[in-house]
Amino acid sequence: MEKVAVLGAGSWGTALAMVLADNGHEVRLWSHRQEHADEINATHKNEKYLKGVQIPESIHASNDLSSVVKGVKHIILVVPTKAMREVCKDLVNVMDQEVILTHASKGIEPETYKRVSEVIKEEIPDKFYEDVVVLSGPSHAEEVSLRQPTTVTVSAADIKVAEKVQDLFINRNFRVYTSPDLTGVELGGALKNIIALGAGISDGLGYGDNAKAALITRGLAEIARLGTAMGANPLTFSGLTGIGDLIVTCTSSHSRNWRAGNKLGQGNDLEEVLEQMGMVVEGVRTTKAAYQLSKNQNVEMPITSGIYQILFEGADPRDVVDQLMTRIRRHEMEDLTNILDEQMND
Repeated sequence: MEKVAVLGAGSWGTALAMVLADNGHEVRLWSHRQEHADEINATHKNEKYLKGVQIPESIHASNDLSSVVKGVKHIILVVPTKAMREVCKDLVNVMDQEVILTHASKGIEPETYKRVSEVIKEEIPDKFYEDVVVLSGPSHAEEVSLRQPTTVTVSAADIKVAEKVQDLFINRNFRVYTSPDLTGVELGGALKNIIALGAGISDGLGYGDNAKAALITRGLAEIARLGTAMGANPLTFSGLTGIGDLIVTCTSSHSRNWRAGNKLGQGNDLEEVLEQMGMVVEGVRTTKAAYQLSKNQNVEMPITSGIYQILFEGADPRDVVDQLMTRIRRHEMEDLTNILDEQMND
């Protein structure tokens, strides 16, 4: 049994805390609001984020960061990307020993274009952690909390540390694989949110399965292009944190990115949509970051560019679809061929 701190009491943080509790670990769940922590402790429910789900009584929630992390071996960071720096700065002030840091947040910081693990390493001195691990994959919190079969991937620079996190989480309902490609696992988890927004927009416009299949497939090509340019292994995107996460996020109403896109496709304004959602839609911020990254890396990402135009330039979604459908003719395997050629020449 390990002592584990889970920072972030939203739907995903709570679901992961439940997995850990099922495995017999001592789990402390941190919320940034005292009343939220009190509700969880009193009712053993988290109605705002996981309606109707019974939380194990062994999970103790708290708003006191110092007491939550005191004496733990593992810290699981499950806060929105926009809050990650602030939480890490607060964490440094209360850490009292070396831990394994795992994050399960999917995004890219818009201002710096950094991955979440890079943000963590910038803010927390390496004397405080054995390594930074990323946990990602096709995993709706709603289904994990109901103990439905789920598979995810963990990755770290030191694969032995990733295996420790694998052992921490794995059980009969929550299967965990390891990957040596930290960059690819993080980027796959972050960039798929952009394509999920697009899938929601497509459905909101009333387009059918043909359009969504094209969007997912060509979206995967964009993810692989940018990911490879940033040092990822292109094969990573054919796994759980690539095509797996794309499928689940682009086809389910559980996905907040799909739901936000769906509202946009029906003609709602972005600010109105975000207010209605009541939860962070990581794909919006990630679209801005990925759009700039594509320019910096000189990588062609027409779907990402189109969604950027819809979100931040007021473009009509139907005009963007027309723009994508009338692009110049190309060979379907051109992207894959170029990536493989670059890999062979390195």
